[in-house]
Amino acid sequence: MIIKYLLSNKYQAVHYKKGAVIYQPGAEPKAVYFIKSGEVRMVTVNDDGKEFIQGIFKANQYFGEPALLLNKPYLAFTIVTRDAEIIAVNKNDFFKLIEEDRSFSMELIKTLSNRLFYKSMMLEELANEQAEHRVKTLVAYLLKNMEKGASLDITRQQLADMSGLRVETVIRIVKKLADEKVLKLQRGKIIKMET
Repeated sequence: MIIKYLLSNKYQAVHYKKGAVIYQPGAEPKAVYFIKSGEVRMVTVNDDGKEFIQGIFKANQYFGEPALLLNKPYLAFTIVTRDAEIIAVNKNDFFKLIEEDRSFSMELIKTLSNRLFYKSMMLEELANEQAEHRVKTLVAYLLKNMEKGASLDITRQQLADMSGLRVETVIRIVKKLADEKVLKLQRGKIIKMET
């Protein structure tokens, strides 16, 4: 709904190719970015060059608002994972949208709360040295709001980057969990089972 509103109120979607960087750590926040189509991943990179995925954002989602709301520099890279069309909403217009649209304000609060919950959950999981527990918790979280039979549109590499594990470890654990019927695999995709 917010994408339609933005497009009908002077905002233009800009096309970004896969691999494009929207912003990087240390950059001053200038906008909140609404995704019309495509996918963007938010990552931090350690001194060894290993990426840790902070979030994956898809069509009808947005990113960049915490830094803008706090007027603090961005802490991560945002990189286009699939060609995307993105609408940038500057600070003044974003604050106006929050003030004038109560339903958007409530949706923003829920979005920020979900992200805070996810970060807290992952922090607890990263402190847990059991790799299998990390993967099970992460997969359960990602499948939580999906319908039965839906597939998780995420790669093993992305699961590894989100959990702080090596991709080989994630592959081994996912196969083991499928063998134990903890999760279902279909053509290499993780499928939501009945709970």
